[in-house]
Amino acid sequence: MIHVSCAVLIQSKKVLAVRRSAAMKMPGKWEFPGGKVELDETAEAALIREIQEELNLGIAIEKPLSPVEYDYGTFPIRLIPFLVQVVSGELQLTEHDAFLWCNREQMQQLDWAEADIPIMHEVIFLDLIP
Repeated sequence: MIHVSCAVLIQSKKVLAVRRSAAMKMPGKWEFPGGKVELDETAEAALIREIQEELNLGIAIEKPLSPVEYDYGTFPIRLIPFLVQVVSGELQLTEHDAFLWCNREQMQQLDWAEADIPIMHEVIFLDLIP
């Protein structure tokens, strides 16, 4: 099982979603940004590293959300989400081809990667964005 950390990043009452590029598995799907946890890393350390690499942002982790396990058929994934805040940097995409700051309605309209859908529902259920 692949362990992946992801960031639920909220600013100005909107949440950040990123779209997978043509060079990635599941191109065109939207997801919460993040990446694989390496063998010698905690989920938190992996997320800080991945967000710096993929988005050019420094983050502070506020709290964990509910992990999701999903089997895509060719690979099972454990997605470990955290509520985070930006502490430095300016958003620059290095792997994804688009980003969107979404309100609740916009977030529900996106074509999410399947493992990210329960996290999107938790963000709505916890009323983390209006």
